[in-house]
Amino acid sequence: MQVLKRMIFVIFTLILCGTGSLMTYAQSNTEALHNVEQNLQKKAQEKQSVSNEMTNIKQEMDSIYKYISANKEALAKTKNRINETNQLIEQKKEEIVTTEDKMMARKDVMKKRLVALQHDNNVGLVIKVFLDAKNFDDFIQRASAVTALFNADQNILEDQKQDLKQIEEDKKEIDKQEQVLKEEQKKQAAQQEQLSLNLQKRQDTLKGMQDKYNKIDKEMTLAQKEKASIQMEIKAAEARVQKEQAAAKSRAAAASASASSQQNDSQPAGNGETLYVTATAYCYESSGPVTRLGYNIKNNPNMKLIAVDPSVIPLGSKVWVEGYGVAIAGDTGGAIHGHRIDVLKPNMAQARDFGRKTVKVIILN
Repeated sequence: MQVLKRMIFVIFTLILCGTGSLMTYAQSNTEALHNVEQNLQKKAQEKQSVSNEMTNIKQEMDSIYKYISANKEALAKTKNRINETNQLIEQKKEEIVTTEDKMMARKDVMKKRLVALQHDNNVGLVIKVFLDAKNFDDFIQRASAVTALFNADQNILEDQKQDLKQIEEDKKEIDKQEQVLKEEQKKQAAQQEQLSLNLQKRQDTLKGMQDKYNKIDKEMTLAQKEKASIQMEIKAAEARVQKEQAAAKSRAAAASASASSQQNDSQPAGNGETLYVTATAYCYESSGPVTRLGYNIKNNPNMKLIAVDPSVIPLGSKVWVEGYGVAIAGDTGGAIHGHRIDVLKPNMAQARDFGRKTVKVIILN
């Protein structure tokens, strides 16, 4: 009996060890899944952070594009102003040429007048003009004419001075406008170059962010696959644990039943009438649901009960049957005569499997 108990204990221990190993394996996979999920969460945060940085860079690039566009428009306007100024400069140049031609013409006139004055005595000429006057009115007219003549020379000289002064001022204004426009164009070109550099930097940064984003995305895809794989392993492990637990329960039940059966099958201590009989088996399906003494064997197919010949084994007595265990003599049968018994089985298949055998019977009371 002690050996049997030890065997059952060993069976339970092995079952628990096997189940424990599976549970440890499942626990290990659960921890791995937790780590993967944490990694996925971290990668998702990194991905969101990179996405936000990319959005900011794109917004900065949009601003730079706007600045570049505005600067290009300013450059175009400056070029237009340069073209307009160049046209004005050309016009000024033409005016200078015209003025210079006028000055040259005046120089020729004055040169001729000076030559004429050299040939004639100027004072004598004036006196002659006054002396040839016919009357006082003619004298006044001749005096006015001489004065106008001298004033005309003076005007020519003044015009010449003003034209020279205007030419110099126009040249200075042209130089000034050219310098201002060149400086403005230079400044705008430098701004355009700096904007292009900033844009290139942003584009390089964006490309780096995009590569990082793609890398994180691939890592998350791999992590998702790993997670799915671990989840499948966990489900498989859980299924194996459940299966093993069910099998363990079945084996434990079988071991317990076997132990109980062996315990019941073992010959009881004490004295009692002993006899040998021929034993067969039956079930409620072949005899009906209620026995001679009123036991409902359909509702209790696993109870220990035998059909006997009351003249050999008294009805209602408690008996021990070799290979069957302790039972109640609770039924009779038309074919049960003399030293013959029928042992109750749960179903027809087990009754047929029992067959026919000679067994030892002890009447316990």
